[in-house]
Amino acid sequence: MEKRLYDVAADGDVSTFVHLLQEDPLLLDKVSLNCQDKNPLHIAAMLGHVAFVQAILGVNSDMCLVPDRFGRNPLHIAAIKGRLAVLQELIHARPLAAREKTEGGGNILHLCVKYNQLGALQILVQTIRDHEFLNAKNDDGMTILHLAVCDKQNETIKYLLRNKVVDVNTKTANGNTALDLVQGDIYSELARSLEDAGAKRAKDISPSATAGNDGHENKSHSQPSQGGDWLARKRDALMVVASLIATMAFQAGVNPAGGVWQDDKTDYPNPHNAGEAVMAHSHPKYYKNFIRVNTVAFVSSLSTIMFLISGLPFRRKFYMWCLMVIMWLTISAIALTYGISIVIVTPKDYRKQLSHVIETAVTVWCGVMALLLLGNTIRLINRWFKGRGNNVDRRIKRGIDSSVQSQSNDKNDGLYMC
Repeated sequence: MEKRLYDVAADGDVSTFVHLLQEDPLLLDKVSLNCQDKNPLHIAAMLGHVAFVQAILGVNSDMCLVPDRFGRNPLHIAAIKGRLAVLQELIHARPLAAREKTEGGGNILHLCVKYNQLGALQILVQTIRDHEFLNAKNDDGMTILHLAVCDKQNETIKYLLRNKVVDVNTKTANGNTALDLVQGDIYSELARSLEDAGAKRAKDISPSATAGNDGHENKSHSQPSQGGDWLARKRDALMVVASLIATMAFQAGVNPAGGVWQDDKTDYPNPHNAGEAVMAHSHPKYYKNFIRVNTVAFVSSLSTIMFLISGLPFRRKFYMWCLMVIMWLTISAIALTYGISIVIVTPKDYRKQLSHVIETAVTVWCGVMALLLLGNTIRLINRWFKGRGNNVDRRIKRGIDSSVQSQSNDKNDGLYMC
């Protein structure tokens, strides 16, 4: 009976398979227990019998997890043979089967690259969006990018880089990055593709950018994580500060220094209505400036909050620079609000002396803000020019290399003609 089942799996005969199950409903269970190598699902997956695979999965989907003598389950076989329709059915039935390790410590993605099955790799990458799984290493410490570079699979490499599937600076067990594994001309198309994606040679990666317990792990992976944690903490702090300043500005606006009138009065010389600011009547000039700077502080704080909750890419330096400028403006405005309020509530006998102190403090504060703004602006511009300079240098090197190569080809053509 089991021999007939294997023959039916090889032929992909679904009707005969159903007839065999009617004769023995436990047939698949018996085969799974007695199988020393490939089970019928392995055979059907290898030959691409989609309907037969669906029939088996409908009866016993656990067969997806059964390995052969090489440790490969039916999903591995389908990926190796490039049976894409079968692979999709198997992943849908048992997604965890794709995470099973294979001989050599790799996973199903390593098999896709090893057997040059880009279509299967694309299906798996789109289905399993797990950074750790996509960057898994085999026993030699190699990711799928390392394998693709060693085998010079240009299309696979372009796909991995274009979709940012893997970390380009992960190191192998020998301490080599993907760029180190490029053989031949260092300015080849493959090397240029890796460099454009941010790949570096191991010697160019600083020790501070590396982390790992065994000394062979990619050590650039923890730095983005630390940078992300720092950025998250900074955003949280900015949110708290902006919220507090917005609250302060609102309270100062509706209840300015000196309070508000509690009664209505129409008699000359000081007519007013209840709820109006006393400062607006007693110090109209100061009140105008107070309202202006307080409104700037309030609106700037709300703008900061909107920036933070809008989901803009604050990892980019320009956006962080804009956010920093807004916060400086907010803090400066709330400081001026405080200064005006203190002057208003200070008795006239001390107001002149206090005004000089506040003017000096404001001048110093504005100077510090100007220096900080100028310094950070210069740093941002320098980074921008530095990035453009690196791109220009790279293009110059490529141009020189192309020129040298073309001259060499011309010389060779001349020799052949002779």
